[in-house]
Amino acid sequence: MQHDARDVLVVGGGVIGLACGLALLESGRSVRVLEAGTAGCGSSHGNCGTLTPSHALPLAAPGTIVRALHWMLTPDAPLYLKPRFDPALWSWLLRFAGHCNARDWMRSGAARAALLQASRAAFPDWIASHGIECEFATTGTDHVFRDAAALEEYTRDLAALAELGIASEVIDGAAYAREEPALRAGVVGAVRFPGDASLRPDRYVAGLAQALRTAGGEIVEHCEVRNVTTDGDGVRVATALGDYRGRDVVLAVGAWSPRLARALTPGLPLLARAMQPGKGYSITYDRPALVPRRPLTLHERSVCVSIWGSGYRLGSTMEFSGFDASLNRRRLDALERAAHEYLHEGVGPVRCEEWCGWRPMSVDDVPLLGPVPGRAHQWLATGHGMLGVSMSPGTAQLLADLVCGRTPAFDPAPYRPDRFA
Repeated sequence: MQHDARDVLVVGGGVIGLACGLALLESGRSVRVLEAGTAGCGSSHGNCGTLTPSHALPLAAPGTIVRALHWMLTPDAPLYLKPRFDPALWSWLLRFAGHCNARDWMRSGAARAALLQASRAAFPDWIASHGIECEFATTGTDHVFRDAAALEEYTRDLAALAELGIASEVIDGAAYAREEPALRAGVVGAVRFPGDASLRPDRYVAGLAQALRTAGGEIVEHCEVRNVTTDGDGVRVATALGDYRGRDVVLAVGAWSPRLARALTPGLPLLARAMQPGKGYSITYDRPALVPRRPLTLHERSVCVSIWGSGYRLGSTMEFSGFDASLNRRRLDALERAAHEYLHEGVGPVRCEEWCGWRPMSVDDVPLLGPVPGRAHQWLATGHGMLGVSMSPGTAQLLADLVCGRTPAFDPAPYRPDRFA
């Protein structure tokens, strides 16, 4: 079946695909989003909803591989590699290890910071102009410590963040305990990032979808993409619902990028080499009676605590286990143990949802944004790792500028996909 053409086809109806589609509509292009499931069903649904320039420094850091190998036999460790024979994963890890040095760490940090700060600055007008009700709050975020050595080690990175323009404040444990009655005794200190913000991510993504439709865009759900080819002066996208044509196509399928890359004819090996799915978990509850004043990271346990008027969520962890969709009870229990260790009311009165999803991890922990090498009219917007929600407005504007031939507001070079060619 042949469908009517649109200017731009966006493959992927997650937070990045919807944001890019909306920015392209605002630029005067007609847009159709093709989503294999339902809009917003991916990793942004169970995200913790923190908007964090404070997370500019990448996972690809000195010492990360050593820690990961040390934790390999600890299934509830914050970073877990499931032991298995997986040549693609081990090849990816070798390339990832090549970026775990001080020079690449700061270079990737600068690229991430530029995109995070552009997005953070854009968020208030972005959600207000589209009427998105998502409990957006600008309270900042806190990293909380119960171990003095861990706090000392973490504060060494604050100078690197300051170089990237990200402010922080170190707070003494006693002073912090007086300020935050939700915490149990034993906190030795906290680091506050006043420039961070938060929102409820499922409502944000639902708002993006509604705004896109209101602006004249179309979302086609349950529409699995099977191939993408350049066809004359445009593109043809073959799907389970027939063929769609457009002038341009934006591939924004997140963690599914390696699978799509292998399915294309011809394949897209740079994308398959550059990407791996990183599995994260969260549990959502009704809101407890006593909650922290702002979102927290329970640092030693790498657990994020998100608080909204409409609910409460524990989340985080990183697990490299391929596309295993099972909920690992041991990892879910670790979230609750951590919350009880730090908080008087670690969980809510009603457990509403247990969730897992895949983050799109690139080998340098920097997104791939820009033209697909050697393929006219094809663009990539993927590889945002744990920061897709945080980076969504900046990504959308950068992609719209590139597709429409405008001069971008900030340098697109660090994100170019051909760095992996």
